[in-house]
Amino acid sequence: MSTGGHNNRTLWIALAANLGIAVLKFVAAAITGSSAMLTEGVHSLVDSINQLLLLWGRKASRRVPDATHPFGYGRELYFWSFVVAVMVFALGAGVSIYEGILHISNPEPAVSPMVAYIVLLIAFLLESGSTFSAFKEFREAKGRLGWFEAVKRSKDPPTFIVLLENGAAMFGIIVAAVGLALSQSTGDPRFDGAASIIIGAILGFTAWLLAVESKQLLIGESADRETIDGLRGLVLGRSGITGVGEVLTVHSSPDQITAMMSVDFDDGISAREVEDIIAAIEAEARTHWPLVKRLYVRPQRGAGTVEELPTLGG
Repeated sequence: MSTGGHNNRTLWIALAANLGIAVLKFVAAAITGSSAMLTEGVHSLVDSINQLLLLWGRKASRRVPDATHPFGYGRELYFWSFVVAVMVFALGAGVSIYEGILHISNPEPAVSPMVAYIVLLIAFLLESGSTFSAFKEFREAKGRLGWFEAVKRSKDPPTFIVLLENGAAMFGIIVAAVGLALSQSTGDPRFDGAASIIIGAILGFTAWLLAVESKQLLIGESADRETIDGLRGLVLGRSGITGVGEVLTVHSSPDQITAMMSVDFDDGISAREVEDIIAAIEAEARTHWPLVKRLYVRPQRGAGTVEELPTLGG
């Protein structure tokens, strides 16, 4: 799956939309007294903070390697992506469920519900525009993969985080509207509180999914199987090589892969010939797989005697 090229356009669109939506929702919550509207405002505010964190994560991940971090700072993006998942759970889901329980325990009828409907409609339209941008970017990045498989295999968290957040936001807006409508039609404001709890549950599930995927990347996830097999095929059959053992790969960032492989060289060739073969392998690998920034070839007698060996993170 493509890394998406670190395009921040979708993040900026989502940030602008969520800031505007958050203001509208908080104003509507103050006017109407709607619990679901208040939690929706918190949701949009949290989403805005999340976009800022992802923008910072992308910027920080581009810092050049130094003596302290010789492999670069690429995993900063994965760290901040995990922080975003925690934020969605703690501030988004937690506040929503708490506010919903509070509103059910002490129900208060909503005032001026028409204001809430108008705000929800505007919010839905703004979220739709932001979601379409995220959908378009992720669709281009995923290629022929299925949507769920693409999320699992993606190495660039912002591309799927924004899409999942926006999807949850649009679903939450619909739930808030339904809760407000039920409260108005039945005269029972507890429906509004129940809607707030449902929104919290949606955010909790979204946060769990984001945390699982971000954690896998943070602790080290391998390159895709096509790249691993390609690297192995690049070396196998080359003159002077009798076998290939382990091919270990790990993503240091969405656009940086470090690869290591054990290779058994023909005992009849000289050390200089081994060096020339390794140099040729590294040059060809950079040409075919630009994401492979570092490739380490380790001479090892008997490499390739095991038919299938594990890959790092795979």
